[in-house]
Amino acid sequence: MELKAFTDCSLVYLEKTFGLVQEFDHPDLTEWLGRPVELSDHERRELRDFQEPLTLNVLHWNEQELSLNFIGPIFALVRFTSRKFNLFAQRPLRAVVGEVELYGRPDAFIASGFREPEIPLFALHEFKKDVESSGHPAAQALAAMVAAQSLNQTEGLSNLSQPIYGCYVNGRDWNFMTLTGQIYCISSDYSALTDDLFEIFRILKALKLIIEERIG
Repeated sequence: MELKAFTDCSLVYLEKTFGLVQEFDHPDLTEWLGRPVELSDHERRELRDFQEPLTLNVLHWNEQELSLNFIGPIFALVRFTSRKFNLFAQRPLRAVVGEVELYGRPDAFIASGFREPEIPLFALHEFKKDVESSGHPAAQALAAMVAAQSLNQTEGLSNLSQPIYGCYVNGRDWNFMTLTGQIYCISSDYSALTDDLFEIFRILKALKLIIEERIG
């Protein structure tokens, strides 16, 4: 059996190995990105407060600084935590998919479970400052999504017709992803330095609603 780290995956490798196909428009991504969710005045003020240091530092923050100072506060504001699911960081994720064992430590993922992650729940995120020698963030996020899809099927939590959700961040730019069966789709860029930040937050709040609906 081949062992393959998320960080060693490319989109070409994932497509050839697992028969994945990219589409540039898919109903699952459209439904997620278009789900209406209201933002409170408090949330808008907080987002503006988060945006100011990003504007000042985005060109020189390293990956950990970006995560601590900007991405983390945004996810905390969404409150991806409950007794049934939680947001976990740098926890090991491993799954056998066909003849390949995929493994890695996503920067963050949402899973069932409270104190420890159990089964990844439809959203995995790779936080990268830039496209560097360590690999492309889209491929790393997609590799983790493939592993999550396999684990969900193994546990009977979902079937191939239900999407897995993902997101990756390159400095100021956010891209959202879905994986349904062997079809994956990547959104256009959302710049956190513009009013797109409100859209980014709305999409994350919509993700929380989707997760709540999935697990009951």
